[in-house]
Amino acid sequence: MGTARQDGGSVVRLAILDDHEVLLDSMSSWIGANAPDFELVLIASTWLQLVQSANFPTDLVFLDFQLKEPVSIEARVRTCRAAGAKVIVLTSLDTREARERALAAGAAAFLSKSLPMREVMDAARTVMGMEGGAEPVRSWRPLPAGASASQRPRLSAGEEEALKLYVSGFSTAEVADQMNVQYETAKTYLRRVREKYAKVDRPASKKADLIRRAAEDGYFH
Repeated sequence: MGTARQDGGSVVRLAILDDHEVLLDSMSSWIGANAPDFELVLIASTWLQLVQSANFPTDLVFLDFQLKEPVSIEARVRTCRAAGAKVIVLTSLDTREARERALAAGAAAFLSKSLPMREVMDAARTVMGMEGGAEPVRSWRPLPAGASASQRPRLSAGEEEALKLYVSGFSTAEVADQMNVQYETAKTYLRRVREKYAKVDRPASKKADLIRRAAEDGYFH
């Protein structure tokens, strides 16, 4: 459940992914002192730290555009969106190409890291529909705790491709289109993936859980 403010409103649960430790510290300190309508519940310096956290997904995620990891901005944005979180991309690489890539993938905003934090948080309030005292458009619900990631199920080529597409933000129908197969075939691939994870005691019945399993097993590009 979301935390309540003294005025009775809900607090937006926020996550930040950035591999610059000093920036993470400064942002978290500023938000804690100056943005009581946000609760920073997840700070991550790597992609796996974000998606494997019990607090993922949050209501909103601040994503650094450039990470040392090989996971593309498109995959990261689509994954967060597929899990139910809105995304604001923060970057020192403020180019047209970077902006277009982030927004095309589904980011709600693309902001320069040179902006004052007050402006960043004002943009976050706009994204969350909080202007004029409005409440966030989606309530947060915690996910069940994941099982051990010690066993990786063996997936067929079709199952693996369907999984990668699905956790990147495509619907089942879109997965079928991308793979050039019938809808029922794509649905069967995804059902088998879930069954195989369940057999190794790594439940993936919910989409957010399946995203976590895929991240643990390196299926993102």
